[in-house]
Amino acid sequence: MVSEPDKKTASAPVSALADRLSQFTARIMEPVAGPFRTLPGNARGAIWILLASFFFTVMVALIKSVGGEISVFQILLFRQIVMTCTVLPILVSGFPEILKTRHLHLHLVRVALAVVAMTCGFTAFIHLPLAEATAIGFAKSLFVTVLALFILREVAGPRRWLAVLVGFAGVLIMVQPGPAGFNFYSILAVIAAAAAAGVMVIIRKLSRHDRSVTILSYQAIMVGLLMLVPTVYYWVTPTLEQWLIMGAIGLFSVVGQLMNIQGFKEGEASAVAPMDYTRLIYAALIGFAVFGEVPDLDTALGAALIIGTSIYTVRAEKRAGERSRKAEPAGDSSSS
Repeated sequence: MVSEPDKKTASAPVSALADRLSQFTARIMEPVAGPFRTLPGNARGAIWILLASFFFTVMVALIKSVGGEISVFQILLFRQIVMTCTVLPILVSGFPEILKTRHLHLHLVRVALAVVAMTCGFTAFIHLPLAEATAIGFAKSLFVTVLALFILREVAGPRRWLAVLVGFAGVLIMVQPGPAGFNFYSILAVIAAAAAAGVMVIIRKLSRHDRSVTILSYQAIMVGLLMLVPTVYYWVTPTLEQWLIMGAIGLFSVVGQLMNIQGFKEGEASAVAPMDYTRLIYAALIGFAVFGEVPDLDTALGAALIIGTSIYTVRAEKRAGERSRKAEPAGDSSSS
């Protein structure tokens, strides 16, 4: 889950696209568009996040369906191509000034972490049950608390640290360390969550210095370039069905991202963010219906601990931010 500052940072360059999506959806769903617009902002935001979660879950299910024959690098490259084409007008209109930055090293680290997060995460989705990989992925909000302490010098109170420890206990329950060792693909899912958290923290740091469109541009350009070499090495000529699936992966990713942005634009982050956890429900249903997967007790228990503590840390962060703003002259940044 992404905190409110991270969402605002990521959303600015593509907010126009999100607006167009909202307008297009309103036109094709005119019979319900009127009542939808009368709903409170948090309710509209929650509905957008529910839809985004569904699209993201379908995306990873498609990755799982084609990942046995096509390398994750090839899938990532074509997903990136589709996503880059979507924001290409924004990139072209500001090029080359859009790439000017005094913090190139942070952009490079952020892109490297994004590649690790996507490569490890997609590999985990291919080899693990959808519900298990999805639940472990939610641990990124726990890693954010830890990384923000060292990178951003943020402060977390004892109750928040306790929540983080309980959340990581849920991760261990799902990874299931034992005499035979760890599940390799579960470890990849944990690495992906940690790398994704690193991306979120670095975006928060970069947003203090660079425009959000600059951050987006480095991601769009460099991730695709980094995927070229391994894609050529592991190239498999896709069938027509596989081409269509990879195109759908990119499309579902773009639509899901736009819906996510619209959700956080219309509602408060602390109110709509918990809706993202419906991915676990979608993953369990799709995993059972399509792949014959049945979540076990360990997955259910671990997921409950991760989700519960993640929601607590996000809401604790909001309360800490509100207290910090009220006590700004005193510089109080403690949190519960």
